[in-house]
Amino acid sequence: MRAISGLWRWRRNPLCRATDLAEAWVALVALMLILLAAPVAGSLVGRTAEEALQRSVRAQHEARHLVTATVVRKLDRSPLDADPETSSGRDLRTRVLADWTAPDGTPHQGPVLAGIKDPEQGDRFRIWTDRHGRMVARPLDSATASTHAVLAGFGTALATGGLIEAGRRLIVWRMVRRRYARWDQAWDKAGPDWGRTGTGS
Repeated sequence: MRAISGLWRWRRNPLCRATDLAEAWVALVALMLILLAAPVAGSLVGRTAEEALQRSVRAQHEARHLVTATVVRKLDRSPLDADPETSSGRDLRTRVLADWTAPDGTPHQGPVLAGIKDPEQGDRFRIWTDRHGRMVARPLDSATASTHAVLAGFGTALATGGLIEAGRRLIVWRMVRRRYARWDQAWDKAGPDWGRTGTGS
């Protein structure tokens, strides 16, 4: 990390310039901000994301219900279905016409992707629905929500550290540009004869 390498300018050196010390101060401040601000920002974002995601988990588990569906018949394959020869066991699902009863007691029938290899009439499987029997995605589980929150916090900490380092580099770049501009002015004052013997005498 360049913020750490910038601290070498603190060492004792008779040739040390004021700009070298300024760069060292900038590096020190950037390092302290990276060590303090980045973890705090990551922690705050992670905690906020965890609370929001856990609320979403609770809401989804209250609104979604696991019901039992019964196969009526197997349906023809759709071009959008996964190829059984290239799909993993988890992706292999068969389109069937199924019956199910919603949590509110209303009967439903419709095409469903069943996780059954060779479905036969009367086979049973579980699906997620809302309380009116409309099919919905599986609700988010608590462990997955926590993982997403940790990743959000970690990403925020990295982004904060990156922004601080980018700010440090920008400040140092501007300082170097200013230093070069001063050198150019000093060379211009010396004039075109600066290298000749006896100049100015």
